[in-house]
Amino acid sequence: MDLDAVLALWDQPIEQRDDPVADFRRCYADPVTVNGVPATAEQLVQRARALQVAFAERRTELVHRVEAGDKVVIGFYMHVRHVGPYETAFGRVEATERQLRIRVNDILTVRDGLIVDIWVMRDDADLLRQLDRLPSSV
Repeated sequence: MDLDAVLALWDQPIEQRDDPVADFRRCYADPVTVNGVPATAEQLVQRARALQVAFAERRTELVHRVEAGDKVVIGFYMHVRHVGPYETAFGRVEATERQLRIRVNDILTVRDGLIVDIWVMRDDADLLRQLDRLPSSV
């Protein structure tokens, strides 16, 4: 698995790709399981597009990468600017133009060079604090 290629799928604008579905299929099984739920390559493209509507100028800062057997665990920050509506557990947050740093951990299962399973753990409490949806003491 080429981690740089995987991260580029999410960082680079979907609209600049000739065939984003094919690009995702080069890195992910189709379907891939995301937090226990199957997702097609088309659905991954839709997720990437939704994130790119909400967050511009995405840059991924890889902090940790640990490999064991068919598992790859990565910890990273997504550095973004909040430019569009973002759906949260507390409702929709309209664009704030704020620069955000979102902490994420992914557990990837890789077989035959493709990601077949993902567990995504994002620090939503910290993100909601940055968006003034939670007090800083929570």
